[in-house]
Amino acid sequence: MKLSIIIPVYNEAETITMVIDSVLATPFDKEIIVVDDGSTDGTRRILEKLHHPQVNCLFHQRNQGKGAALRSGFKEATGDFVIIQDADLEYDPSDYPKLLKPLIDGRADVVYGSRFIGGDEHRALFFWHMVGNRLLTLCSNMFSNLNLTDMESCYKAFRREILQKVTIEENRFGFEPEITAKMAKLKARIFEVGISYSGRTYSEGKKIGWKDGISALRCIIKYNLFKG
Repeated sequence: MKLSIIIPVYNEAETITMVIDSVLATPFDKEIIVVDDGSTDGTRRILEKLHHPQVNCLFHQRNQGKGAALRSGFKEATGDFVIIQDADLEYDPSDYPKLLKPLIDGRADVVYGSRFIGGDEHRALFFWHMVGNRLLTLCSNMFSNLNLTDMESCYKAFRREILQKVTIEENRFGFEPEITAKMAKLKARIFEVGISYSGRTYSEGKKIGWKDGISALRCIIKYNLFKG
């Protein structure tokens, strides 16, 4: 079994090395595909100096968004399974075995890591972000007929074969509702597992905002009702 880990990164010079080291420490045969999405803070220089046989770095000349970075990374993936890993320290690669178990067992096509189920540790932050995430997940579930608890979670793991059946169109954070709608339309077997979560503040580098929430609502409607 080979695992592809896709890391979209934009201006994460303070954390990218630690994230890559944490992913490298996981006990899997793996390839790490880092997509620098036009960083301007020195992240690119760090990645250009990184030489490791398991790490492949791609570079966008200008910032396009998380969805665009993932689209580039997915094209390069060769593993049996594909996991999305953010470049900050909010999500812990030690959760990979949980995410992969339903895939390895042959019970799932897609596994979401939920910040809202399970007994793992969570940093207490941003009540209204939590409300917004739950509202977006509820809206997504109403259209997709799924019962997810955390549609907006970064941690999503896929069988590569099912991921290859969809084309990602959204360039920014609209990726999350888009991929959920498209997996639901494929009737993919979707599982959720509880994960730990160490959220960060805006002063610590958090990027998603209320405008992305409005865009997510648009994507929920677009990809559930009008797009294949």
